[in-house]
Amino acid sequence: MDAAGDGRARAKCAGVSSRACPDWPALMEIAPELTFRHYTLGEVHLPAEAFVQVEGIPFDAVAVCCDLDAHVFNPEHTDQRIVSALQGTHWIDVREIAARNQ
Repeated sequence: MDAAGDGRARAKCAGVSSRACPDWPALMEIAPELTFRHYTLGEVHLPAEAFVQVEGIPFDAVAVCCDLDAHVFNPEHTDQRIVSALQGTHWIDVREIAARNQ
């Protein structure tokens, strides 16, 4: 699967007007109460400790797949630099939810 840091993945995401994650059916099986959408870095208010670690990602780049309200992100469609920066914050990797549900 393409990472959000890949230009091809961003191009595909940019054409989705609702910005819903194309993997929503699989994500609904993991966490039906969450709604995953693709956001630019500028739209996502990362925790300060994560924001200072993120370099080289334009604010207008679609780089994060998440449920903003729940602070849950999908690492499959999130720039890997952001995934790394979010480790140790209050944001949750959707794979952690999947592991708990097994």
